[in-house]
Amino acid sequence: MSRTTFAIVGRERRFKKNDPLELRIEDIAFGGQGIARIPTEKGPFVIFVQNTFPGQLVRCRVVKCKSKHAECRLEEVLERAPEEIEPGFQDISGAPYTHVPIALQKKLKEDTALDLYRRIGAVEDVQSVYRGFVDSPKHWHYRNKMEYSFSAILHDPESGEKIDGFGLGFKRRGTWWAVENLDGDSGLFDESVENQLHLLRDWFEATGLPPWHPPQRVGFFRFLVVRKSIADNTLLFNLVTSSTGIKEFSREAFIDKMHELFGNRIAGILHSVNDSTGERVESREGSSELIFGKSIITESMHGLKFDISMSSFFQTNPSCAERLYAEVIAAIDPANDSLHVGTATQAKQDVIMDLFCGTGTIAQLLVRHTGMKVIGVDIVADAIENAKISAEKNGTTGVQFHAADVGKFLLEFPEYVGRIRTIVLDPPRNGISPKTLRKVIRLGAPKMVYVSCNPATQARDVNTLREFGYTMTSLKFVDQFPHTSHVEAVAVFEKTARSDFQSITPN
Repeated sequence: MSRTTFAIVGRERRFKKNDPLELRIEDIAFGGQGIARIPTEKGPFVIFVQNTFPGQLVRCRVVKCKSKHAECRLEEVLERAPEEIEPGFQDISGAPYTHVPIALQKKLKEDTALDLYRRIGAVEDVQSVYRGFVDSPKHWHYRNKMEYSFSAILHDPESGEKIDGFGLGFKRRGTWWAVENLDGDSGLFDESVENQLHLLRDWFEATGLPPWHPPQRVGFFRFLVVRKSIADNTLLFNLVTSSTGIKEFSREAFIDKMHELFGNRIAGILHSVNDSTGERVESREGSSELIFGKSIITESMHGLKFDISMSSFFQTNPSCAERLYAEVIAAIDPANDSLHVGTATQAKQDVIMDLFCGTGTIAQLLVRHTGMKVIGVDIVADAIENAKISAEKNGTTGVQFHAADVGKFLLEFPEYVGRIRTIVLDPPRNGISPKTLRKVIRLGAPKMVYVSCNPATQARDVNTLREFGYTMTSLKFVDQFPHTSHVEAVAVFEKTARSDFQSITPN
């Protein structure tokens, strides 16, 4: 038996975990899964390599191997595809497609995502309901938040070796312990911040306090997180350290250095202490203190203002999020609602329900642009409280927020029985659980506008919705994250067949 094969329960597996491979990528599947094929006597052996592009020659490492396919982790692109270009920015692991022209990125996302609805959702005529691709207004410098990591282990891009040093940048692709220093603009975040990050790194190193050593779980400097207000061009910083050596760290000197580099753009600076051994910014046992300015920045979207703290969820690409929300608003326009029946009095009583509403961004926009009453529902009580505060600050009336379980909503609020005209769904990336989706269906809305940051889970849910009488009548993709494999989907489902909602069990 060769070095790269072994047998388990009578089936030959071609590769072992952690075997290194060099492969030519031939094709691509949704989510940036590059496809390579190795000829065998039994047919092609398929290998998937995340974040690759057809035509590339890559070095990768086996993560999982089955009898007919393997999954690999990308380590390095050895040769670029003929279509790729030089972007003029420093390569980072979080943006694998900066070398791919934006038109090709669009085609890649569009083709592979539509294929999901055919294969997983069984929507054979998906082109008949597909309404197009919405581009991001900005292809570069669109992000409003970035997290940089410290590490005592550096990846040297020239030699490919791991060396000891003082690192501040991004984790090297495929590692949790090694950082590749960011020495210039990545093209994704604020150009001024990233072009001066090496100066800040030099200052941190000059303090004599060590960066975090992930394998040993010791050190002082851990993370630097930056939020940017696109509307005001201001910055909110959070320096995350351990408590080891904290008495030797001068917050005053740090604040002075930050003002030297970023001046009056600084809205606030926080210092957080995290002694957790995990590789996360937040710590259950940590503390965070505002050491300069204020703890929030203000962002604007469709004329509404939102106060954003360092830990708040807010769309990472706000200018594109405006376009995303515009698609949701257009899908709900009551003047064009062919499903609406009844008198004008009844129309005034109808409501829109915004599920997974979070801090209420979509709900506030809907009430402003449709004139209909909006009910925002989320099971997270803290998010609902933030939504109420935000609506009050914006002077938004006609919206109510409830911390409630979807399945029990109509029991707790019977006044909305038969009044929910449209449901807006915007679930987390892992999608809606089958149990929760059935609870949503039981609400009996004639229309659903389903926003998904993972079209694969939305395509899966098409089958359940179809089973209970809902037909997908419109589908659009929105490019929230250029230079990644990510794409957002906005689908409209209309009730076109009768079903007994009460017979639907949540299990």
